[in-house]
Amino acid sequence: MSEQESLYDVIIIGGGPAGLSAAQYTSRSKLKTVVLDKSAAAGALAYASIIENYPGLTSPMSGKELLDVFKQQALSFGAEYIESQIIGVKLDSDIKEVFTIDSSYKGKAVIIATGSMGRKPTIEGEAGFLGRGVSYCAVCDAAFFKDKTVCVIGNSEEAVKEAGFLTKFAETVYLISPTPKLKVDDHPALHEKNLEVILESFVKSIEGTDTVEKIRIVDSSKKESEIPLSGVFVYMHGSKPIVDFLYGSVELTEEECIQANRMMETATPGVFAAGDVICTEIRQVVTAASNGCVAALSAEKYIHHRKRHKHDWGK
Repeated sequence: MSEQESLYDVIIIGGGPAGLSAAQYTSRSKLKTVVLDKSAAAGALAYASIIENYPGLTSPMSGKELLDVFKQQALSFGAEYIESQIIGVKLDSDIKEVFTIDSSYKGKAVIIATGSMGRKPTIEGEAGFLGRGVSYCAVCDAAFFKDKTVCVIGNSEEAVKEAGFLTKFAETVYLISPTPKLKVDDHPALHEKNLEVILESFVKSIEGTDTVEKIRIVDSSKKESEIPLSGVFVYMHGSKPIVDFLYGSVELTEEECIQANRMMETATPGVFAAGDVICTEIRQVVTAASNGCVAALSAEKYIHHRKRHKHDWGK
């Protein structure tokens, strides 16, 4: 494949309602589009048990079911969908580049729609040992813990999947959930022999000298214990915009939100942002989808050097 053939018109980072809505509009406009998504099960909409107020729904459905509809619509118009961890970007030239753990993608425009489920370190020792035993990406760092003991903190499907991935490298993997049940209880990863699930417990501290050596956990009866290990993978979510992979390449507010105007344009030409990552005051599926639509039409205008936005109605 030539470099021109491998060049995308639009690279969309994030597979939530903003990203997938953008993909519907860009691919329907015959723009070569790829959606790069960390995990189909990781976003705010995927976690919602019931959605009944999205326009057009005739009956309630889970957030994951609604997200699947968004995804299938985008795919039907020709968009590509790739599940992969984003580790960096290069946005300061006409051709943008997005780097994942196992590949890189070049495009004329980039739409950032990564949402706001990021978090600041909250566990004692978490920030201090980041990169020295604490990680937020099992796919990125699992190989460093071959034949060692590690833990995954979280109760989501994403946490279960990442724990399953770690079992291929580590000798023992503990999955520590603060809740009495995991979000999923039938995932194949849960049957791995070297995976042990610990429910209703939270990690009080991460301890060690130069690198992580142990964690202290507290169970539902307030009993404290410690587990010797070498790695801690954190999959707890908060409400902080997910922008860590940008490394200052896009202008942010003091709250670390991406700055974008009403047309979803950032200060960097050819780079757009949509959804909760821009910290809109109202955070609903319908507003995220609206942002995605506007970002897509702005990207189409940018790529084709239009003076005005294209009207996209029925054929």
